[in-house]
Amino acid sequence: MTDPLVLAVPSKGRLQENAAAFFARAGLKLAQNTGARDYRGKLVGVPGVEVRYLSASEIAAQLASGAAHLGITGEDLIRESLPEARGQVELLTPLGFGQATVVVAVPQAWIDVRAMSDLDEVAAEMRVRHGKRLRVATKYVNLTRRFFAEHGVADYRIVESLGATEGAPAAGSAEIIVDITTTGATLAANALKILDDGVILRSEANLVASLNAAWGPSPRNALRAVLGRIQAEERARTTREVRAAMPDDGDIDLAGISALHDAELPYGAPEGRGEMVLHCPVDAVFDLADALVKAGANSVSVRKIDYAFTPDNPLMDRLLARLG
Repeated sequence: MTDPLVLAVPSKGRLQENAAAFFARAGLKLAQNTGARDYRGKLVGVPGVEVRYLSASEIAAQLASGAAHLGITGEDLIRESLPEARGQVELLTPLGFGQATVVVAVPQAWIDVRAMSDLDEVAAEMRVRHGKRLRVATKYVNLTRRFFAEHGVADYRIVESLGATEGAPAAGSAEIIVDITTTGATLAANALKILDDGVILRSEANLVASLNAAWGPSPRNALRAVLGRIQAEERARTTREVRAAMPDDGDIDLAGISALHDAELPYGAPEGRGEMVLHCPVDAVFDLADALVKAGANSVSVRKIDYAFTPDNPLMDRLLARLG
């Protein structure tokens, strides 16, 4: 048997649902082998792919070790669990779900503390007056250490959080926290505020490739098929097809109009009378249509595209460049 491409996806909850929806948009259906309790599966219609259902943190570890070729997990987990992430994985594309922001939050009662520089002063004062270090509750130990070092804050100690981190200051186990938030409502409910320059990372789910996996011919072929569909769906989602009936004299400066509105002629320019087909970015549709009408087109219509396949695949090319 040839070695399969191992794809690691979240095993439960909203992340699993969103991951399945992401692949479905690209015509790739996730299927568990023997039902919902089976942690192995496949991509229907794409041979040579083994799907593994894992927790988000396990996915990051499997990508780092090379046990999985491809995975879906949050950027926050990648940055936290892989200090040298750049040399171990390639973040291929953000997926538009699982958004969360890693922040530094302090008690709202600290009215004079607005920035990381203020925090450094608080830590120094706490050491002088009380003989103890500023305590920071967090699950993000590595992200916290790197961020605090970048801002020159050194006099603190980390209290690793095992439960609801936002409750640590009220419980007396820490003075401040580093945690994830989506709306900030939970922080506010616990009388906490985010420092003005306290955003450590804006994270979301990503499609991530391992640089340590065994990328033989079989996994590469399967990956090319998978990324080809993903790229085709992404390109189609951000593109519109514009069709225009050529004027009777067929005299329209298609090259000039296309260049001006970032459009392309995927099938070439029509000869004489006929219908021209252009592809353009979604936000350029109306300007392009107006330009075609003004140039003499008899009618213009705009359509959504399901998939747009081209010979090039930037996602694949970027990964191959990293793999050497």
